[in-house]
Parts: sequence; structure tokens; C-alpha cells
Amino acid sequence: MAKQVEFFFDFGSPYTYLAYHQLPKIAKAGNADIVWRPILLGGVFQATGNHSPVEVPLKGKHLAVDLLRWAKQFGVSMQMNPHFPINTLSLMRGAVAMQLRSDAEFHRYLAAIFSAMFENPRNLGLAGEVAAVLQEADFDPAQFMAMISEPAVKDQLKKNTTEAIERGVFGAPTFFVGNDMYWGQDRLHFVQQALA
Repeated sequence: MAKQVEFFFDFGSPYTYLAYHQLPKIAKAGNADIVWRPILLGGVFQATGNHSPVEVPLKGKHLAVDLLRWAKQFGVSMQMNPHFPINTLSLMRGAVAMQLRSDAEFHRYLAAIFSAMFENPRNLGLAGEVAAVLQEADFDPAQFMAMISEPAVKDQLKKNTTEAIERGVFGAPTFFVGNDMYWGQDRLHFVQQALA
């Protein structure tokens, strides 16, 4: 069986954006497959009593500096989204819906949404802005809205989130190699070691 690393993610986490750019390189070097696991971070926070770092004033202030340091370290273009916090429910249902359609559409969707969140920040809390981003990436916004309303899509996102919580996930990004859990983009070197 091929080596795997599970990646539990939510577009609302800037550290997940950094991991999104790094993990494929690590997986490729370790000859491992990535199992992409979209979750709703708000649901994880609610279930675990955790909070977004931006809700802690001093931590939130430091976050911008820390993120830019990591972006520079990873060689990734990044800007903090001035529209935070953004409710990612529709976006994460979109990730599940695209994943159910095809690998190619899923990855094209990830690229478009992560870019609109942290490379050229847009207000993805507005349905009209999401529609514009989707159109620019050659997705049909009306079809997208129909897809994210499907019970199977909603159920899969709930299932992913529940499973994450049951396995000990309290934030994003979180990675699993086998039963070993690693939290945060700053633990990616441990993921790399686990895949070696």
C-alpha cells in the first residue's frame, strides 16, 4: 500500500494556506499520496473549545508578522485578508462538491479559493464575490450553488468534521501519517520525517 498523509484543512486558516503550498512537495519527496480532507474549522472550534488566534488581541496582532515570516521561509506569496473573519461553510462545501466531481476540478477550485483568500485577498464572505472568483476560474456559479446545496455534500462535510474531532483534531492544518497526528505548518518537518 502506498504511503499516505491525510490533510485536514479549511480555507479560513492562513496557516493552512502555507501548508497547502508545502505539503505536495513533501509528499512527492516521500513518495506519498495526499488524502485531502475538507472540514469546517468553526465546527471543530465549537466542539473542542478552541478559538481562532485572531480572537486573542495580542496573538492576532503577532499573527500578521508570523505569517509573513513563514511565507518568506516557504517562498510563498501571501497577504492577510482584510475581510476576516470569513464564514467558510459554503467554500468548504464547495471543496467537498468539487472533490466528489473530479480530482482536476477539485485542485483547480483549491487554487482559485486559496488565491482569492490569501494571494489577492477578496471578500469571500460575499456571495457575489465568490461567484466572481468562480467565474474567473471557469466554474459556473449557479451550478456551484446547486452543488453545495446537495444533501450528500453537506453530509460529507459534517462527516469529515466529526471524524476529525473524534481523532483529536482541534485546529487546522492537521496532518495524519498513520495514527500519528501533526498540527500546524510548523510541524511539517515531522510529517516529512514520518514519510521518509
